[in-house]
Amino acid sequence: MENISANGTKNEGSILLEMRGIVKEFPGVRALDRVSLQVRAGTVHALMGENGAGKSTLMKCLFGIYEKDEGEILLEGQPIVFRNPREALDRGVAMVHQELNQALGRNVMDNIWLGRYPKRLGIFTSEREMEQKTRTVFEDLGLSIDPKRKMSEMPVAERQMAEIAKAVSYDAKIIVLDEPTSSLTEEEVGHLFRIIRTLRARGCGIIYISHKMEEILQISDEITVMRDGAHVATASAAEMSMERIIRLMVGRELSHRFPPKASRPGEVIFETRGISSRFAKVKDVSIKVRRGEIVGLAGLAGAGRSELLENIFGISVRSGGALYLNGKEIRNRSPREAIRNGFAFLTEERRSTGIFGILNITENTTISALRKYLRAGLFLSDRRRAADTDDMVKRLSVKTASKSTQIRTLSGGNQQKVILARWLLTTPDILLLDEPTRGIDVGAKYEIYALMEELAAAGKSILMVSGELPELIGVCHRIYVMSGGEITGEVDAASTTQEQIMTLAAKNV
Repeated sequence: MENISANGTKNEGSILLEMRGIVKEFPGVRALDRVSLQVRAGTVHALMGENGAGKSTLMKCLFGIYEKDEGEILLEGQPIVFRNPREALDRGVAMVHQELNQALGRNVMDNIWLGRYPKRLGIFTSEREMEQKTRTVFEDLGLSIDPKRKMSEMPVAERQMAEIAKAVSYDAKIIVLDEPTSSLTEEEVGHLFRIIRTLRARGCGIIYISHKMEEILQISDEITVMRDGAHVATASAAEMSMERIIRLMVGRELSHRFPPKASRPGEVIFETRGISSRFAKVKDVSIKVRRGEIVGLAGLAGAGRSELLENIFGISVRSGGALYLNGKEIRNRSPREAIRNGFAFLTEERRSTGIFGILNITENTTISALRKYLRAGLFLSDRRRAADTDDMVKRLSVKTASKSTQIRTLSGGNQQKVILARWLLTTPDILLLDEPTRGIDVGAKYEIYALMEELAAAGKSILMVSGELPELIGVCHRIYVMSGGEITGEVDAASTTQEQIMTLAAKNV
């Protein structure tokens, strides 16, 4: 373990929060091994580590979601034990989770004041007061969101900003932001950073969890790195570099961000001709994907990239155009038909549309290929399901105590690997990947990139959406750019620049 002092931290203030020797164990694994953390008033403290390092577990112990087994937590010098998140919020500790858990059927202000509605005469909910308070919070943060807008009608980016506003509405002293920029555009990230700097100036302590190195070095005052459930190092951000953080996180040198492109694209295997969606933002889109090729979809938030994948996979209703596989027209009128035609779709939102949280690893891994495990056409072969799950856990390096573990207890990166394993068991020819490395650490990202390249080299074709332009350039062979639901350009990843892609992305804005 490397010991690094935190001397020289800019904006160093009094200690707001201290976690000492925190231990948390789950069956078969010690998730936290005597971890300590100090957060000072008026600072941004970044918490970094690979998926499974224990970052989210530590924060859940702070927030009252998990009960710690050993150690103590002090808030402004006073020992505290939060038995649930409500107690934490009441004491000024708020957390914005990576996977949003919102009442999508309700409007924005309902979500912000849920459980603490302002009352008239102590009985009736005051809609007017609730709206006024919401607008006050939004104006304070520079947000232009309609308080009466239904959550389900909002893009993920706006829902994320509303969740941050909710945390601020509690007058929190400590705010935990878990991967807050994973769904934000560059402009929205800039807005978020302005909000963070405002909160820092007010004396808040911000715990910032992210895998995006550039952001961490830009916004944070101090950085703590964890590995395998233990504290590795704490230092001022000024003392850190991207290379040093990676070495501390993974315990080894990682010289390349992307694997070499060894695959060689062949003939066109899949093609869309002028497809449009009836209710989603996809207009007259024509693209081609070759055998063994990784094709990227770039664009700003709301450009229609995810909607295009949903159209191809049969989730949204197609209003025009056609799909062609190996030169023959196909329909893909439903996900079931798309799977039969050799398509797989990894969705952007792991929690809401990816995992089956209460099911275990085996069940999540094999659920899309159950037909291949039938015995006598009636019974599932548990032995074959277990064997295939073991193979996938080993192949994708999934960190889990056992294949009987509920998937919701895994880190986001390991959940993503399980979902990828699920689709690989369907033996697809075309993989549709929507933000495949969202919220995943640098080591796990490389593993997924390597798997994508391995699949491409084996003749599989990949169409992927990503909001990270360096990722698209580093992984893909070609990139289509979308804006306003239309294709505005096509570039060769080997020769393009981020500026060229952004120019095409802003074409219809």
